[in-house]
Amino acid sequence: MSRSPFEVKNIKPHAAHNSQGLLALPGNSKPALLCLSHLRWDFVYQRPQHLMSRFSKMFQVLFFEEPIASEGETAWLEVKMAHEDVRVLIPHIPAREIGTTGGTDLLRSLLDRYLMIADVDPILWYYTPMSLSFTDHINASLVVYDCMDELSAFLGAPPELLGYEKALFKKADIVFTGGYSLYDTKRKQHQNVHPIPSSVDTVHFGKARLVNEQPVDQANIAGPKIGFYGVIDERIDVALIREIATARPDWQLVMIGPIVKINPETLPRLPNIHYLGPKTYDELPVYLSGWKVALMPFAINQSTRFISPTKTPEYLAGGRPVVSTPIHDVVRMYGESELVLIAAESQAFIDSIEMALEAMENPAVISAKADSILRGMSWDKTWQKMYLQMEDKLQISPANAFLSKVSQTSPVLLGSS
Repeated sequence: MSRSPFEVKNIKPHAAHNSQGLLALPGNSKPALLCLSHLRWDFVYQRPQHLMSRFSKMFQVLFFEEPIASEGETAWLEVKMAHEDVRVLIPHIPAREIGTTGGTDLLRSLLDRYLMIADVDPILWYYTPMSLSFTDHINASLVVYDCMDELSAFLGAPPELLGYEKALFKKADIVFTGGYSLYDTKRKQHQNVHPIPSSVDTVHFGKARLVNEQPVDQANIAGPKIGFYGVIDERIDVALIREIATARPDWQLVMIGPIVKINPETLPRLPNIHYLGPKTYDELPVYLSGWKVALMPFAINQSTRFISPTKTPEYLAGGRPVVSTPIHDVVRMYGESELVLIAAESQAFIDSIEMALEAMENPAVISAKADSILRGMSWDKTWQKMYLQMEDKLQISPANAFLSKVSQTSPVLLGSS
């Protein structure tokens, strides 16, 4: 039985949307923004979700994910409502076509048909240059490349990625980078590059400062808990994790997040290391509230050379001191802080954890210092800064008046999926 070229799935059970409403965007006067992402909306809530949730106040956001291999013979497009005026578009194409010229043609066809039915001419917002392979024909009024990571340095990066990025630099009107180290390298490749480090929702992560009833899987872990949350992949220094756990068996190392691109069997398995799996964005403050110290045990290698971890300000907003390896952007932005301790070697890392544990004997002081560091940081301000850079290219009402109105009357709601 053949499948319709579009399938609509609503992930907000309380909302009433019919198929035509999801596909055709009826009666919506907002311009469209097509976000082309290598990250899935439902994977780890981070920069793309924070920004697109806010941009949905001004745009109809179409969040186009990478394809999923389908068992059938027909390519089809799944459409889900993820947030008010954020539609997630998930292409399903036959498994044999993934990564082929035929697969690229199918992606282009699915997207073109959707845009035709929706009757929109979207702004293009790229997170992955690979999407240029099926969108290079779209003549958009504005093209933005938000380079949040050096994807070419990650394990499994396709060899053609750098070529597509070079082409994207020619197509893009504006380039944003997720940190200063990325800015230092990308500014040589485009005339309009702006460093926009990721920000933090201080109210959300501030919940970790409260006394919370602990989740069952963490409540059963006795002893001082020292934790990490994030993707567990080639960027994590697994040898460092093993050395910490071995040297201090009385410390409990809590590791939260999906394990991707590496063999789980290569991870250290000791009685005081606890892999609790992925958690939702809403759950993170509850887990963080049970930790004494937060870790960023990143390996120093090519894959971490340009990263700017969002979790640094999130940990601080939760009132937790941080111990990190010397990641360039962490050192640059937080290296002078008493709350973010930098250590390159395992013994220095252990000593820094000891210092952080001592500091946590007075959590009110930690929280006050964290508030001072984070003052003025918010995703709302980050989003506004990016939009103001876009305004000159957009033929819509002046941004300042609109953004002022938004900040006064329209609080941003996150996690609605």
